[in-house]
Amino acid sequence: MATADAIGGDLTVRLPRPAEVGSLEQARAAIDEVDAALAVLLARRTELAGVVQRLKPVGGFAGRDRRRERQIVETMARRAPALGAERLARIMNAVIEAGLEAAEEAR
Repeated sequence: MATADAIGGDLTVRLPRPAEVGSLEQARAAIDEVDAALAVLLARRTELAGVVQRLKPVGGFAGRDRRRERQIVETMARRAPALGAERLARIMNAVIEAGLEAAEEAR
């Protein structure tokens, strides 16, 4: 199970390679591990996005930096080429908007 140290911020997760998965049960368990890690990472990203919003002169949706968002998508596309830039743009847009919404709710 993925866990994160609340103080140090370390994340520990076992990511089996698809070739190591031999059954439906193992595949689903591996996906559960990845999902647990994603939840921790998304929560931390949201916290950090809140910090960014507080530091910007104009925060929230009005202060979105589209150039920075494109850079994020380009970097993600290089790291996960199988997903492609278009899919990653949709995913990251949802992640960014959720982070902005959470930051606004936290105010």
